[in-house]
Amino acid sequence: MAAPSQAQKTSSSFYAWAVVLMLFPVALLNYLDRMMVATMRSSIRADIPSIANDQEFGQLMALFMWVYALLCPVGGYLADRFDRRRMVIFSLFVWSFMTWMTGHVHTYGEMAWTRALMGISEAFYIPAALALIAELHPGNTRSRAVGIHTSGIYAGQALGGLGGYIADTSSWRNAFFWFGAVGILYSVVLILFLKKSTTEPIQAKLVSHRFRTTLKALFGTGAFIILALYFTLPAMPGWAVKNWLPTFLSSTFDMKQGPAGMSATGYVTIASFFGALLGGVLADHAMRYTVKGRIYTSALGVGLCVPALIGLGHLNSLNMAILWMILFGLGFGCFDANNMPILCQIVRHEHRATGYGFMNMISISMGAVVTIGLGSMRDQGIPLGVAFALSAIIALIAAGMILFVKPRSDLTQ
Repeated sequence: MAAPSQAQKTSSSFYAWAVVLMLFPVALLNYLDRMMVATMRSSIRADIPSIANDQEFGQLMALFMWVYALLCPVGGYLADRFDRRRMVIFSLFVWSFMTWMTGHVHTYGEMAWTRALMGISEAFYIPAALALIAELHPGNTRSRAVGIHTSGIYAGQALGGLGGYIADTSSWRNAFFWFGAVGILYSVVLILFLKKSTTEPIQAKLVSHRFRTTLKALFGTGAFIILALYFTLPAMPGWAVKNWLPTFLSSTFDMKQGPAGMSATGYVTIASFFGALLGGVLADHAMRYTVKGRIYTSALGVGLCVPALIGLGHLNSLNMAILWMILFGLGFGCFDANNMPILCQIVRHEHRATGYGFMNMISISMGAVVTIGLGSMRDQGIPLGVAFALSAIIALIAAGMILFVKPRSDLTQ
């Protein structure tokens, strides 16, 4: 077979980056609704009185997380076996429809159903999208490509911070109507321009692989088990920050839900946006000098979260809160950008989406427990700052744990 020409290489490289840019808005939308629900808490509870207390509101957020978590391995397994392009488009269409439907709910039960079905759609997106990007970006562009896509997640979280303002000035329902419609329109764009990757790992031949073969390949590897735990531990304070920081700032500094939501999502997620980009660049650069470059970069990011969480637990001014939120965001973004690239160094390509699905399942399940637990703490009068400070210990353990992972010699890129 003839070697690919320079024009073919350039075309392939162009499309690889085009896929990252096309998936950026999808990542944004996928995370937008999560933050809108958190920042619109007061308006949603006032409009739906059957949501009786903060614990039940936490249960609504956790319900999405549990469904999302349980189905992530299924979405990942299907992405490893079939066309990842169709998985991405299907996920976006279902997300858009359920977002639009959320604007029509009037009871706790109806809200619970929409959150659960939203979890189904999102479980099929992240494993497929990250595996597709990783496959198109082997070698020294992988962390940067994943980092750019991850920054789309943080852009969605930041935009979700406007939810409180929309709810205060218009209606929380309108936001779900508008963004649901945008998602449906963008799914048409993907149908037209996102093509099946010719570099995907011979999907047809992999269909015959049994699920237990994948399980053995993943959980029979000590490095994967460590990575799954590492992925989970920092995510616990991460979910606490995402779901409860708006409420924490509102109660601590007597802020309305609009400014509190904007502050909580704005500083953390904008910093995370740049942290993901910086983490991608640093990791790819570090890989030139050591095979553990991405591991060291990720550990550095988690290490930055430790003092930030301690600071959030001992606030005495809004300015200090802003400083700690920025530091946490930078560190968490750096961590988030390198999880799939590290996974690619320890797991073969035909198991990567499934592996990421299992990592998400474990991480988000624990995040759901944390979300409900913090709602219960508030109902009992225990300050959220206590949980933020204690979670710094969890982050510190994680930063040390990942250093024990040794990349496979045949999967160094």
